[in-house]
Amino acid sequence: MPFCFLIVLVVNMNSSSLALDIGLTGTKLGCGEGGCGACTVMVSQYDRKMTKCVHYAINACLAPLYSVEGMHVITVEGLGNCKRGLHPVQESLARSHGSQCGFCTPGFVMSMYALLRSSQTPPNEQQIEECLAGNLCRCTGYRPILDAFQVFAKTNDTPYTGVSSASLQGEFICPSTGKPCSCGSDSVRDTHNNKESIACHDRYEPVSYNDIDGSKYTEKELIFPPELLLRKSPSLNLNGFGGLKWYRPLSLQDVLDLKSKHPDAKLLIGNTEVGIEMRLKRMQYPVLISVIDVPEFNVLGVKHNGLEIGASVRLSYLMKFFRKVITERAAHETSSCKAFLEQLKWFAGTQIRNVASVGGNICTASPISDLNPLWMAARAEFRIIDCKGNIRTTMAEDFFLGYRKVDLTNGEILLSLFLPWTRNFEFVKEFKQAHRRDDDIAIVNAGMRVRLEDKNGSWVVTDSSIVYGGVAPLSLSATKTKEFLMGKVWNQDLLHNALKHLLNDISLKEDAPGGMVEFRKSLTVSFFFKFFLWVSHQVVGEKSVEKCIPSSHLSAIQSFHRPPVIGSRDYEITQHGTAVGLPEVHLSSRLQVTGEAEYADDTPLPPNGLHAALVLSRKPHARILSIDDSGAKSSPGFWGIFLANDVPGDNKIGPDIADEELFATEFVTFVGQVIGVVVADTHENAKLAARKVHVDYEELPAILSIQDAINAKSFLPNTERCLEKGNVDLCFQSAQCDKIIEGEVQIGGQEHFYLEPNSNFIWTVDRGNEVHMISSTQAPQKHQKYVSHVLGIPMAKVVCKTKRIGGGFGGKETRSAPLAAAASVPSYLLDRPVKLTLDRDIDMMITGQRHSFLGKYKVGFTNEGKVIALDLEIYNNGGNSLDLSLAVLDRAMFHSDNVYEIPNVRILGRVCFTNLPSNTAFRGFGGPQGMLIAENWIERIASELKKSPEEIRELNFQGEGSILHYGQQLQHCTLAQLWNELKLSCEFWKAREEIDIFNSHNRWRKRGIAMVPTKFGISFTLKLMNQAGALVHVYTDGTVLVTHGGVEMGQGLHTKVAQIAASAFNIPLHAVFISETSTDKVPNASPTAASASSDIYGAAVLDACEQIKARMEPVALRQNFNSFAELASACYVERIDLSAHGFYITPDIGFDWRTGKGKPFRYFTYGAAFAEVEIDTLTGDFHTREANIFMDLGYSLNPAIDIGQIEGAFIQGLGWVALEELKWGDGAHKWIPPGCLFTCGPGSYKIPSANDVPFKFNVSLLKGHPNVKAIHSSKAVGEPPFFLASAVFFAIKDAIRAARAEVESNDWFPLDNPATPERIRMACLDEFTTFVSSDFHPKLSV
Repeated sequence: MPFCFLIVLVVNMNSSSLALDIGLTGTKLGCGEGGCGACTVMVSQYDRKMTKCVHYAINACLAPLYSVEGMHVITVEGLGNCKRGLHPVQESLARSHGSQCGFCTPGFVMSMYALLRSSQTPPNEQQIEECLAGNLCRCTGYRPILDAFQVFAKTNDTPYTGVSSASLQGEFICPSTGKPCSCGSDSVRDTHNNKESIACHDRYEPVSYNDIDGSKYTEKELIFPPELLLRKSPSLNLNGFGGLKWYRPLSLQDVLDLKSKHPDAKLLIGNTEVGIEMRLKRMQYPVLISVIDVPEFNVLGVKHNGLEIGASVRLSYLMKFFRKVITERAAHETSSCKAFLEQLKWFAGTQIRNVASVGGNICTASPISDLNPLWMAARAEFRIIDCKGNIRTTMAEDFFLGYRKVDLTNGEILLSLFLPWTRNFEFVKEFKQAHRRDDDIAIVNAGMRVRLEDKNGSWVVTDSSIVYGGVAPLSLSATKTKEFLMGKVWNQDLLHNALKHLLNDISLKEDAPGGMVEFRKSLTVSFFFKFFLWVSHQVVGEKSVEKCIPSSHLSAIQSFHRPPVIGSRDYEITQHGTAVGLPEVHLSSRLQVTGEAEYADDTPLPPNGLHAALVLSRKPHARILSIDDSGAKSSPGFWGIFLANDVPGDNKIGPDIADEELFATEFVTFVGQVIGVVVADTHENAKLAARKVHVDYEELPAILSIQDAINAKSFLPNTERCLEKGNVDLCFQSAQCDKIIEGEVQIGGQEHFYLEPNSNFIWTVDRGNEVHMISSTQAPQKHQKYVSHVLGIPMAKVVCKTKRIGGGFGGKETRSAPLAAAASVPSYLLDRPVKLTLDRDIDMMITGQRHSFLGKYKVGFTNEGKVIALDLEIYNNGGNSLDLSLAVLDRAMFHSDNVYEIPNVRILGRVCFTNLPSNTAFRGFGGPQGMLIAENWIERIASELKKSPEEIRELNFQGEGSILHYGQQLQHCTLAQLWNELKLSCEFWKAREEIDIFNSHNRWRKRGIAMVPTKFGISFTLKLMNQAGALVHVYTDGTVLVTHGGVEMGQGLHTKVAQIAASAFNIPLHAVFISETSTDKVPNASPTAASASSDIYGAAVLDACEQIKARMEPVALRQNFNSFAELASACYVERIDLSAHGFYITPDIGFDWRTGKGKPFRYFTYGAAFAEVEIDTLTGDFHTREANIFMDLGYSLNPAIDIGQIEGAFIQGLGWVALEELKWGDGAHKWIPPGCLFTCGPGSYKIPSANDVPFKFNVSLLKGHPNVKAIHSSKAVGEPPFFLASAVFFAIKDAIRAARAEVESNDWFPLDNPATPERIRMACLDEFTTFVSSDFHPKLSV
């Protein structure tokens, strides 16, 4: 049921926590700062001014309960469920494969639902994509989500040709292909090809609409409660935790009286800034005044000379108001309105804009505010009222005094603002560059205005304003440039001299907070150059400008308009039995879209349960002198603190060697190292008590980068590796190599950013004789082992269960286990249930990431481009302990050839010890880093020989029978066929011609293309881990219960395994059920990792099924049974065992590091990808126009799930190569405290959003190539596609080459990943970057 608040009595609690308290667990807490959208709910309220209901999406994590008093709040549970039926939004998302791990799914459902309810007519495709801007997904790659929601769009111009992927009645519609088929029945079909171009002429239309309930898509839709229509909102005066006071006045006078009584009170509307300040920055505001219902603050009026805008007006309302005004007023009057509208489009996500206010954004006075530079530039006036009712007016440009300081005294309030109309030939333009286009804070933004007058046939500047954000502690007006512009003729001379003044006007010190000094400096001049071109273009039609803009320069001022995503998925269905090979939907999809799927943190605590919080180190390397816990002990709700000397068993832990401490004793070796654990009655009280533990340190020197480690010879013990083939030294000395090149490759790390933070719920049984836990982990056995180890009890007495996890990607393979162990100590000693769920910032800070790498290569090759020798040194940043860093290094070394035949190879590897959190497994496990180094030297060879990189790649391909540098021979190699099919599909050489033509006609926008291959080895590189167990039960009703050692984390493992079991018994898929993974059902399971889980657990389940079938066979032969249920019952009567344990070991593998030879992999998964990108050379902004992927997956167990994995891996890989940058306090970022992670939440760390999906996204599976080395001729899919996103990276580099060619710079240049806007722009040499050298290298934490 949904929430419906009439009068709120509970305070100081957000909506997401209330959901858990009353059993509504669908609303998820993903970040706590409004940055991921997992907590999205819909709020409805009656607007008496408009005499209608308004429905809008909000972030529950930022909405205090008292802020929704008198409103109707609908969570995902209010839409539909599996018992009473799904809402069309839920149904469409489930059937379109739009849910994988499912943690983010309720948020997407609610964002779409709120859009539909609030729209009088069906939304268009652009509105649908915009409404999802505040929602993140780490699994799917967004494409199936967009597909699912496009069926609600009003246009018939579909993004895909074909038929509907969602039809709720009539003929069965295949959930994958969107075409009528029999895959939902038990009939068996032959192998056939399936080229789907998804979705949809059968569309959902609203069944009704009224002003109160909005649009309804089903008669079961919840209505707006009638009692709220009749009820008038009262003023509120509430008391909260810690003396907090909350007021909601209804009149301006009441606000002034409260402000007089409480001069330091904080006024708020949406809590989007104050909530983050109080929660993450721990700022205290004892008095909060909500002015959302005060009429004078909500004015929106049109006057003869401009617009009056109340300070409480929400940004989404302001956008609608601007749109209306633009259509009604003369075009020359609304230049500033258009600028604001465009800037607001990229301002935060929809949920934030729905509650954030104009005045709140102004008074926060953020130096990177997107709107404040525009208010200043557009001549806005601010009306300020004091406690006595006196009103004064100040210009916006005079309002901002310093860092977050404004021209308001304690007794003053911003009442409203006035935005004047722009005048004839007055132009206002907005600018912004961020790491990510959607929902991201600016790196630099600007508002610019100029007024021109025709004087003697020339355009002369009579007024101007140039204001920047992101270059100073406040929004900064370029006053000297403004003075220079006055009275000057608008021509090239003005531009040239204005740019000189700007460089003097905007001064950034080398250690300026935020870093990226050179990039920010370049943006200030690039923005003005764009402004000059834009204004010149505006006036060209009026009167001649001194020099018309060359047509090739117009690309600098083209606005970005994203088309709807289009694409296709091409695959072959090879059905085996009743289910294997069919594109079935994820078995949990219906539970996930309804919010009924349960995760670790959804488990309710019993009345005696406690919450845990960690006591963490604040120094990267230090000796612990003393620990004072007196503050914690006096904290409210405190129950206990536990340090190293309280550990019952062994305090030394580690997945391979015990080189870590559960709780630090004498030394700390990274910021965030666990020193102890505190338990209290609530999550917030536990965190508060943990913060009150005071630790005194003696600081010691810290090693914070790979280069620091190399200089200090700081390597983890016994981690030196070497692989050799041929004789590298002899080859370099001989005449075999026509050319030899040397270089370095820096590779950045990556945060896992699984949507579900780490969570563990632990309790004792029989007064501590047993310990049970529910954990968010990829390795329940590791949790069992760690807890047993630190408590000193046998593993047989410890049980770990995992039903599903909200994403893992390797991050929950080993680094989750110490968290379970930490929580087990207080649970065991106090004999009480304990839950430890990390906040997003803590999770990111302490659990490790993808390893950063440094590669140093020396490559010899012929004039033709044939590679003869490779000498490579690679280093990875292991962090403060070994964890899996050596295994990651091993795989990087195995994959350092990618797909290239190299006669002579020597690879040396080392794991660096640094004072950073221990880095760990991440999708690809070192393979992508090794391959990226290889592709860099391939590109370098192409540059040296003036050839296409694709030519060099093709020339050096491995083939059938190739012997790799570690001795394994390639078998069943499909690389050449994949490559050729891809090249044909994307028409590569035609694309190259078209791009060359585009680049020749566009000076400031460049396009690039690239084709990249991959070869990924399948198996754990540690032989003993390649084993799997399963337990299968057949019940007398013919249903089957399967348990295996693998964990469902969104990859569809349970679905595939269930399909294998269903086909084995020749029963429908719905007759098979997999509940959870548990260490007391399947012992000693390897982690769900290495892409091998479907192979090994599927084979183990099949083994168990075959055992049961063999027992059943004699009974089946004696009689014909009408159903499997009848056969099972007959076997039961015959006392035949209908339960079996299955087991599988991967055969024919093994590697000996002493000889450097062996066969570490069972087989290889091959793939290739084409990408086309377009970059803005002036800002570094880019978008992916096309991605075309070909993969060899043998005979897919489930092509729909496999394609979902390909798309998800590609978009995650795109984040790694182009968006996601970790910034640590190191030598490259001295403005960050040493060893601290700056990018510790969605506000500062940007994973791809729906806006980053390629415009055209095609995926094809190679047909007719069964894999004889895995179950049912399939291949592993989880990790292999990840590296294919490097095609985007090298396409970006190709575009940069075209930009550099404009200034005749054709030499090789390095480009580190991620290729962020900073790296792209600074590599594009032009007249605006002359203050840096041509080989300038933006700083990177490595």
